[in-house]
Amino acid sequence: MPLSALVPHPPLPLALAGEPAGGFAGWAAGLVDTMGGPGAGLAIALENLFPPLPSEVILPLTGFAAGQGVISLVSALFWTTLGSVTGAVALYWIGALFGRRRMHALWARLPLVKVSDLERTERWFARHGTKAVFLGRMVPIFRSLISVPAGVERMPLPVFLALTTLGSLVWNSVLVMAGYWLGDRWDLVEGYVGVLSKAVLVLVLVALAAFLAVRLRGRGRTKHRRTS
Repeated sequence: MPLSALVPHPPLPLALAGEPAGGFAGWAAGLVDTMGGPGAGLAIALENLFPPLPSEVILPLTGFAAGQGVISLVSALFWTTLGSVTGAVALYWIGALFGRRRMHALWARLPLVKVSDLERTERWFARHGTKAVFLGRMVPIFRSLISVPAGVERMPLPVFLALTTLGSLVWNSVLVMAGYWLGDRWDLVEGYVGVLSKAVLVLVLVALAAFLAVRLRGRGRTKHRRTS
């Protein structure tokens, strides 16, 4: 029996138009049915390039597939980690090709920000970039995005590859093993990781709102001094 026939149909946050009744889960299950481990790797590579695609669906589903004997557990971990690294390297090179010069030029055109903000961020990345890349691979939303500044700042590629591989292996192993152990209840993982993703998004939005409020207040005071 193909894996796609075993996939339960819980409410999913993302349903691709024209896909099987299982929505995104059905699509991912179809890839694993058709291509085995490389199908899971392809799905995760796409998830890295397009962060709205949920790794919290792909990885536990791949673990479930391993538990059903569709692929081996070693294959599940190998191919999903390879897919993670492949997607991250693509984003790294996008950042590297964009480069610091274009980043500074773009930053200078943005409202409410200063060049000193970018320079401060670059100094922070120079000190903490290795930790940011490694730990960022285990944080929803930032899992993909952290590869871009690593490329912009031209972190040595061997270092980037090692950190990305290790961080991805940790994240992938947790979610794949959860799906493997939970069996046909693999979709429970999505709920827990989804809460974490929402929490991270809320924190980012709060931080952004606080930054904008401080910067707008500062501009208001500057204009008041000029007119008084």
